[in-house]
Amino acid sequence: MSDATANTPIENTNNTVDTAEEMDSEIESLKKENEELRVQSESMRAKLLEANMLANNYLEEMEKLKEQLERITSPPLFIATVMETEDDMALIRQHGNNQEVVTQIPAEFKDEIEPGVRVSINAAFSIVSIMRKATDMRAQIMEVINSPDVDYDMIGGLDDVLNEVIESVEMPLTEPELFDKIGIEPPSGVLMYGDPGTGKTLIAKAVASRAHASFIRMSGSDLVQKFIGEGARLVKDVFQMARDKSPCILFIDEIDAVGGMRTHDGTTGSAEVNRTMLQLLSEMDGFEPSGQVKIIAATNRIDLLDPALLRPGRFDRVIEIPIPDEKAREDILKIHTRHMNIADDVDMTKLARMADGLSGADLKIIVKEAGMFVLRRRGEQITMKDMTEAFNKVTTEEEQNTASGMFA
Repeated sequence: MSDATANTPIENTNNTVDTAEEMDSEIESLKKENEELRVQSESMRAKLLEANMLANNYLEEMEKLKEQLERITSPPLFIATVMETEDDMALIRQHGNNQEVVTQIPAEFKDEIEPGVRVSINAAFSIVSIMRKATDMRAQIMEVINSPDVDYDMIGGLDDVLNEVIESVEMPLTEPELFDKIGIEPPSGVLMYGDPGTGKTLIAKAVASRAHASFIRMSGSDLVQKFIGEGARLVKDVFQMARDKSPCILFIDEIDAVGGMRTHDGTTGSAEVNRTMLQLLSEMDGFEPSGQVKIIAATNRIDLLDPALLRPGRFDRVIEIPIPDEKAREDILKIHTRHMNIADDVDMTKLARMADGLSGADLKIIVKEAGMFVLRRRGEQITMKDMTEAFNKVTTEEEQNTASGMFA
C-alpha cells in the first residue's frame, strides 16, 4: 500500500508533463495555422486590390468606348456664316449649298454672335458652337507673336534712314496723339529699296521691337501660288491676321516678286500674279493710315515695281538704303565685334577703308570668318591678321561668284 501511494505523485507529474507538451504542440500547430491563414489573407487582399484595379481599368475603358461610340454615332455638324442678326434671331448661310435659314440664337452665344461669325450647326440648323475665323495655315506660319529681339543700336551707319522709319512707322503706333495734335495723317506705308545685305529686314525688326508690336514677315514669292485664287486668298488672310494681332507691323520682303509691272503673256501664271497684286492693292487701300497696322516693304529692284504700288496713299515713304560709306562701315564693324575678344592691333578704321563697296551683311561675314580662323588655330584673340585674311577670303569668293554668274 505504501508503494502505490509512493508512485502516485510520479505518475501525476508525468501526466502533467505530457499534457503540457501536448498543449505546447497544439499551440505551435495553432500558430502555424494562424500564420498560414495570415499569408492567405494577405494573398487574398493583394488579389482583391488587383481585381479592384482591373475593375477600374475596365470601367475607364468602357467610358472611353462609350464616348467613342457617341462620337461615331452622333450626326455631323455643318459650317455656316451669320449674315444678319435681329434680337434673338440670326440669318445664317450654310457653306456648300448657300442655303439661308433663320434660326434662334442660343442664350450662351448671344453676346458673341454677330454678322460674319462662323458657327457650327446641326441638321436642324440650330447653332451648336462658334468657330474661329478661317485663316490659311500658310498665313499662320508667317506670324511671329513676340517682338523681335533687335534694337536700333544693332544697326550702324543708317541714322537718317532710321529717323525716317521711326517717324513713319514707330511714332504712329506709340505716340498717335502727336499726329492728332498737328492734324495730319501718318504715312500709310514705307517702301525700302537697296542692294542685298544693306539692313532692310533688320530695320523692320528693330521698329517692331521698339513699338512692342507683333511682327509678321512674308516674302513676295510666298504669295505667288499655283492654283487660281490661292494667292489672293493668302493675301487677304495675312492682312486680316495683321488686323487681329494689332498693333502689328507687316513686313513684305521681295515685293517685286508679286508687285512687278503688270503684263499678260497669255498664260494662267501671269494672270494669277496680276490677281494677287490687285488683291494686295485692295488690302492696302483698306487700311486706315492712323490704324494699328503698319506696312513695310523691301525690294532690290524698285525699277520693276508697278507704278500703282508707288502712288501716294499706298507707300507714302520710299526710302533708299544705301551701301554704307567708310564711317558707316566702321560703325558696323564695331557693332559686330563688341562681344568678341579683339586684340589691340585690330584697326577698325583701316578695315573700313579696305571694305569699300561691301554691305553690312558682307562685313558680318568677314568678322565671323575671322573668328573661325582663330578657332582653327586654337587661339584666344582675333588679330588684325585674322581680319585681313578673312577679308581676302570673302572678297575673293564674291569676285568668283560674280564672274561665274556672268557666264552662267
